[in-house]
Amino acid sequence: MLKNIKFEISVFKKEKLPNTPLKQIVLVGKSNVGKSSFINALANNKNIAKVGQTPGKTKCLNYYNVNNEFYIVDLPGYGYSTMSFKEKESISNLVNYYIENNKNICHIFFLVDIRHNPTKDDVLMYNWLLNKGINFSIVANKADKIAKTKIDDYLIKITKTLFAKEEIIAFSSQSKLNVELIENKIKQIIESD
Repeated sequence: MLKNIKFEISVFKKEKLPNTPLKQIVLVGKSNVGKSSFINALANNKNIAKVGQTPGKTKCLNYYNVNNEFYIVDLPGYGYSTMSFKEKESISNLVNYYIENNKNICHIFFLVDIRHNPTKDDVLMYNWLLNKGINFSIVANKADKIAKTKIDDYLIKITKTLFAKEEIIAFSSQSKLNVELIENKIKQIIESD
């Protein structure tokens, strides 16, 4: 179902946001959390989304077209300090405008790094998502970096830090842990009205 993913457009200004009736699944998370690798794992192709060597390089919304049926939209990562205040403000305004004015967002995947306690920015993002009232899932990425026997302990830590009521899905683009589960979830989201 997600095998036909192709990059379509990068958007730097709100005036350039595509006017499309297609549903959109959105990825949010801090810089370097692995959103590009997440997309590549779903596509089963390491070259669909460019994996940045430097955190905080993505300053735009990247649209990935899936089977001409829906989009995966990768938002710029947050929490990286090398950007100027003006750049951060510009990106924040673009993201807010996109979220506030888009009726086609049907789900958000909120990625956190399973190895670390959620940051203040992650907590802010979690609360922001709750306030928006958009359906979302929490994905604890990079699960291949810790022992399998420790995964549940790390998920409990994340749950406690965020005060999350949602189930948190452990994920790895390297070992493909729960890739199928995410694909099935996306399929259900897209097929539901």
